[in-house]
Amino acid sequence: MARVSAGSTDRVVAITAFEGVQLLDVTGPAEVFGTANLFGARYDVRAVSPSGADVRTSSGVRIGVDSDARSLPARLSTVVVAGRRDWRQAVADVDIVECVSELVHRSDRVTSVCAGAFLLAHVGVLDGRRAATHWRLADELAAAYPLVSVETDPLFVRDGHVTTSAGITAGIDLALSLVEDDHGPDLAREVARELVVFMARPAGQSQFSVRLTPREARHPRLRRAMDTVVADPAAPHSLDTLARDVGVSPRHLTRLFRGETGMSPGQYIESARLESARALLEAGDEPVEAVASQSGFGSAETMRRAFHHTLGVAPTTYRARFRSTKSAR
Repeated sequence: MARVSAGSTDRVVAITAFEGVQLLDVTGPAEVFGTANLFGARYDVRAVSPSGADVRTSSGVRIGVDSDARSLPARLSTVVVAGRRDWRQAVADVDIVECVSELVHRSDRVTSVCAGAFLLAHVGVLDGRRAATHWRLADELAAAYPLVSVETDPLFVRDGHVTTSAGITAGIDLALSLVEDDHGPDLAREVARELVVFMARPAGQSQFSVRLTPREARHPRLRRAMDTVVADPAAPHSLDTLARDVGVSPRHLTRLFRGETGMSPGQYIESARLESARALLEAGDEPVEAVASQSGFGSAETMRRAFHHTLGVAPTTYRARFRSTKSAR
């Protein structure tokens, strides 16, 4: 991995790499910090492996490594601990654990991406702290490290100088938030534009998407009902019309929703409309009244109540927060 030339005022960012590491856990944050340098930041980005040798990632792609931990400056600005799908193998590797332990104790900021949280937990950094990881791994993190307060929903969680992020691409959101901390939202926005990504999603934004839920539903009639709602959240959906469209009774459809999603049909419809409204608020500058109409809420007041109930903020506040990486909470 090419390294940005260092200067006396550079912020040294060490990103861990080891055999089987998830490629994007390493390259996503590295690209954010490297791109920030195009706009005046001064990050000295270093990929670090336990032995200082190049590594083969989970995708089979080999990446170059700058050094081992011992070859870095005595004090680091930030360490980004990447993860691998088989986290048990990572925490059982003495060399990886020693490398991570040395780096985190020399860094002003400690962060992890996805399963990297297991390594931070293993070396004790997360004891008594709130933390995030990929939603599929959250229960495993909580079970393996009971001193960690695991939050299953946020994209990333800050607790003091330690920040842990959710799965894979959330590492980009995390890195953008660190760039904003260091250089402000204007430079972070320039980085986001250059990388053709949204300005980093707020830390408290959910990992989950209602649009993904139909893929998890087992019953074909339920999937059809959910697909119908997601395809057009603004349509006048009701329990009776959805049940008729998919050929089941309203009572049976309600049982399917409860059994497979934990929601009533009405709650699912509101979730789809809420996500549609969030996307409209994030992507444009239309008045709140127009967003409410387009997303199916009917009125701005109805949408405002849904936002407050689910997200704890007003739609206007949500839109303003999306322009920044700071949490809306």
